Amino acid sequence: MSRYAKAHVSPEGPGDSRPTALQVVEDEGMEGKLEGRVIVITGTSSGLGIETARALSITGATLFLTARNVRKAKDALADISEPGRTEFIEMDLESFESVRAAATAILQKTDKVNILINNAGIMAVPGLEFTKNGHELQFGTNHLSHFLFFQLLKPALLAATTPNSHSRVVNVSSAAHRLNGINATDNYNFEKGGYNPWVSYAQSKTANIYMANEIERRYGSQGVHATSIHPGGIATGLSKHIPEADLAAMLEDEALVKSLKSPEQGAATTVWAAIGKEWENKGGKYLSNCAEAKRGDDVSDMTSADYASHTYNRESEGRLWEDSVKIVGLTDDQ
Repeated sequence: MSRYAKAHVSPEGPGDSRPTALQVVEDEGMEGKLEGRVIVITGTSSGLGIETARALSITGATLFLTARNVRKAKDALADISEPGRTEFIEMDLESFESVRAAATAILQKTDKVNILINNAGIMAVPGLEFTKNGHELQFGTNHLSHFLFFQLLKPALLAATTPNSHSRVVNVSSAAHRLNGINATDNYNFEKGGYNPWVSYAQSKTANIYMANEIERRYGSQGVHATSIHPGGIATGLSKHIPEADLAAMLEDEALVKSLKSPEQGAATTVWAAIGKEWENKGGKYLSNCAEAKRGDDVSDMTSADYASHTYNRESEGRLWEDSVKIVGLTDDQ
């Protein structure tokens, strides 16, 4: 049982006894213990990305922090920015070209990456929109670009692994994945119609989980492990597309309000997956509340910390992987 299990039994809202990302680093005894290691985090100009980077900075690792708006990221993280140990990299996840440029910039500075945290994302885009490469905006931003980013950094992740220290990939997913699995190969972009903001978001978040599961299957034996996580409900800029009336209705739900976390608490499971001793040599699991998620029912409940029947699906995971390789223009090496 997780050491944090009791703290999650009766939540009392943001700032309660549930752990923060910084507390996880301290509890794991990782302060200053990752000097010489390299951590890459996407989406560090707001929300969870900021708190993830801030907590992991005390490990002593070198941080490569990506953001579409680098100036915003630098301003938000000025308190941890340290020349030679904190590098800010521009990356627009709506563009494969930008992803490739960001990966190249990182690999010009390091040939090893110990931890990759795919944190950036968008949610509930109201209408059907597309990336610069012509893919449905949420699927393209949340999944495809992170998939490409992983593939480009994969040699550095493999190079960093040692018998005593395996590399890790953490994909920030969401309980919203429970609403929907992934579409058919010819319908990832809702070519057949039926676009819905939440169904689209759910597909992209299921894709985050499937990608992590498949990384573990393909590369775990080579020392690269992957997990996916649900951070919990947090009031961040991610909710900017949700209508104000819907947000107001949510805030009238007392139980829901009590379940909400602060950004510092929301980043805790990410950090636990990234540096926790529990995940040193394994992966392929969906985590929530600083614990491995339990099997729940298949009710479309976006507040549940449990996983659904489609959360693990080897056939779909493999299909998405093969399709993603083709979509981003790579040749699979398996």
